[in-house]
Amino acid sequence: MPILRTANTILAVRRLAYHSYDICIMMSINQIKQLRDLTEASIMECKKALEDTNGDFNKAKENLKKIGRDSAKKRMERETKAGIIESYVHPGKRIGAMVELHCESDFVAKSEDFQKLAHELCLQIVALSPEETPLLEQPWIRDETKTVKDLIDEYISKFGENIILKNFVRYEL
Repeated sequence: MPILRTANTILAVRRLAYHSYDICIMMSINQIKQLRDLTEASIMECKKALEDTNGDFNKAKENLKKIGRDSAKKRMERETKAGIIESYVHPGKRIGAMVELHCESDFVAKSEDFQKLAHELCLQIVALSPEETPLLEQPWIRDETKTVKDLIDEYISKFGENIILKNFVRYEL
């Protein structure tokens, strides 16, 4: 009987260890998911950022932002052959904007997120006149902690392609 008790004890200890391991994995998966939702970085980048910061969520988020900015700088020299033209006219029909936004591939140009970026830039141009402050230096209207350049850099990091705001115009009566 002592052998059986020892085997049961070992089995119980293993179950406890596996249970603790499962809880740790679930916590880290939830952190990775939350970090991915906030930064839109890849799952592996989020996991690596959390590992590098020993699970410190805020430091991991800052690291991912820095990586995204560095990534955007590297892509600035790549040629942009595809893109879209987006326009927006305010409901009163007295002010509007049009942007020409370029990217590297037709695949990205047709994506919903790229089109959303172009629309956000139109809204920005309508809301704040670029004559007063250069457009890329303006605080973004939806989150004043970011500039318009930061917004574009986030999308460059997300798509892995260079994005250039080639031209824009603002009309106002």
